Amino acid sequence: MLQLTTTIDLPASPDRVWAELTNFAAYPDWNPFITQASGDWARGNIVAITAGGMDFKPKVLAFAYGKELRWSGSLLFKGLFDGEHYFLLKDNGDGTTTLTHGENFSGLLVPLFRTKLNKDTKTGFEAMNNALLERLK
Repeated sequence: MLQLTTTIDLPASPDRVWAELTNFAAYPDWNPFITQASGDWARGNIVAITAGGMDFKPKVLAFAYGKELRWSGSLLFKGLFDGEHYFLLKDNGDGTTTLTHGENFSGLLVPLFRTKLNKDTKTGFEAMNNALLERLK
C-alpha cells in the first residue's frame, strides 16, 4: 500500500472551498490535475474523471457537504491497481479551511509505480491545491 497526502491552508470557509471543489464543470478552467469530472455525485454512484491525463470511472464513497469528498476506482479489476482519492475539509474557525488531499493506493502493481506516484502524482495533487488557493484569493 502507498499513501499520498498533501495539505494546504485555504483563505476561505469550508462552504466556499466545497463550492469550488464540487463545481466540476469549472475544472477545465482552473484545475491542472483533474481536468474533467462529471456525473451524479452522490454516494454509491459511478462518475467520470480525467486526472493526470487518464480517464477513470470511480465510485463515489463520500459526498458530505463541506467536509469530505471521496471516490475509489480500479485499473482493469480490483486488486491490480486500486486507488481511493479523497478531499477532507477542516474548518479552522477563523474563516480559513485546511484541505487534506490525498490517495491511498493498493494492489499488485503499486510497487512498480511507487516512484512515479510519489513524484508525479503527488506533484499533481500539489498543483491542484495551489490552483485552488489562487482561485479562492
